[in-house]
Amino acid sequence: MGVVGAGNFGTVIANILAIHRPVLLYARNPVVVEQIKATRINRDHKIHERITPTNDLAMLAGSCDVIFPIVPSAHFRSMMKMLSPHLHPFHILIHGTKGFDIILPPGETIESVESLSREQVKTMSEVIQEESVVVRVGCLAGPNLSKELAQGQLGATVVASHYREVIQTGKRLLRNERFQVYENNDLLGIEIAGVLKNIIAIASGALSGLGYGENARGLLISRGAVEMVYLGKALGGDIKAFLGVAGIGDLVATCSSPKSRNFTVGYRLAQGEKLDEILESMGEVAEGVNTIKIVKKCADHYKVRAMITETLYKVLFADLTVQEGLQYLMRYPLNVDIDFL
Repeated sequence: MGVVGAGNFGTVIANILAIHRPVLLYARNPVVVEQIKATRINRDHKIHERITPTNDLAMLAGSCDVIFPIVPSAHFRSMMKMLSPHLHPFHILIHGTKGFDIILPPGETIESVESLSREQVKTMSEVIQEESVVVRVGCLAGPNLSKELAQGQLGATVVASHYREVIQTGKRLLRNERFQVYENNDLLGIEIAGVLKNIIAIASGALSGLGYGENARGLLISRGAVEMVYLGKALGGDIKAFLGVAGIGDLVATCSSPKSRNFTVGYRLAQGEKLDEILESMGEVAEGVNTIKIVKKCADHYKVRAMITETLYKVLFADLTVQEGLQYLMRYPLNVDIDFL
């Protein structure tokens, strides 16, 4: 088995896979590879004895029929371009990245474009298929907080794919007595749900940073779930994907845990820190920040009401304070609770 990406989640998945089989773990930086070999530790995680670190993608692809790419969305396409020459149609790729890739006209940036259509916004499974000959593609999604999984706490994930073989392979490789694996054939919907919940997690962290309690969090999670459904439908997902483990399950976990990077961004913003300072000090990417940029432009294109996303966009990238954003949301005249069923 192979894992591409030696961040927190990639390392944890490699350790889970290694319970029963040898695993190759790819790190882009040769220094990290040597450090893992010398210390058997990576990002404070002990590395299973069956894991072999490498920075040779050709060797990994040549040795592994099943590969788990788990790298930040901003680097995913470039990683696939490097991996692609070594891939064949017999490979299975199950990614664990919760973010979008965007395709922009020459000379444009995410800041300069007025809106984004679905044709310009790609999920990671779409990137895999665009950049390689691989056909059998899947994804991991769900309440997968790396620190808890690394401690052996109870957890679960969803393996989603259009192919039954991919789902069964993911379940066989990952399931153990402390880690449950569910299945879903709505690959697009599961991917979108995993991406959108990061937006609501930033808002939840901000609420906690302002000192608000569980009533406010319950309100945010419920309204956030509704917003995820609206946005998800506009982007091509199915409502069912947002109501299961990868939707509500992941949303509740990420919105309730200081261990979540996105929650931490919101919390620190509410404490008065600047976004640039927060991101610079974090060891890994908080996918929700870039997701807010992308999804705001998608909401504009499809004319979807997305009050939480739009307000966070103004907080992160304009001059709205967290407190002003909260006041705006509480004053907004919205009376219907559930109106998408």
